[in-house]
Amino acid sequence: MTALLALLGLVVLIVVWAVAIYNRLVRLRNMAEEGESGIDVQLKRRSDLVPNLVETVKGYAGHEKELFTRVTTLRGEALSAREPAEKARAEGALGAALRGLLAVAENYPELKASANFGQLQGQLADIESELQLARRYYNATVRDYNTRLASFPDIFLARGMGFTPREFFELEDPGERAAPKVSFS
Repeated sequence: MTALLALLGLVVLIVVWAVAIYNRLVRLRNMAEEGESGIDVQLKRRSDLVPNLVETVKGYAGHEKELFTRVTTLRGEALSAREPAEKARAEGALGAALRGLLAVAENYPELKASANFGQLQGQLADIESELQLARRYYNATVRDYNTRLASFPDIFLARGMGFTPREFFELEDPGERAAPKVSFS
């Protein structure tokens, strides 16, 4: 009888342990999905701003047609990307193209003085800041989630319960990783 109670107690303990691991992994997976959703919201905001920015610059620098076409094409690719690595690649390319678009604007003083352009540029800077925060949150939750999947004792149950590692949202463009050059001349 005592052996049966001890065995029953051990089974209950193992079940409680497995439930605790499962619940912790579900919470971390949901946090990662929330982080990915936050990135998607900011990418959508940026993508919605691109046509306005392109049209504003186009009004002053209409001969930059190739750049406008490239930005528009990259915007479409960014909108259709699904996986974090694919999104990161597409968004990195779009970000580089947007920097090129803003560099073109530097050549047109009347465009830089335009209130509409200034407002769009400010909105883009705000969105980029929010996007950076969303990426950080996502990557932190993915780090925690992946760590739990590979840690003892979770590793024994995680794969069997259908939990798989997630990808980080990483920039592929080395230019985005480089420190900006500052000049006081």
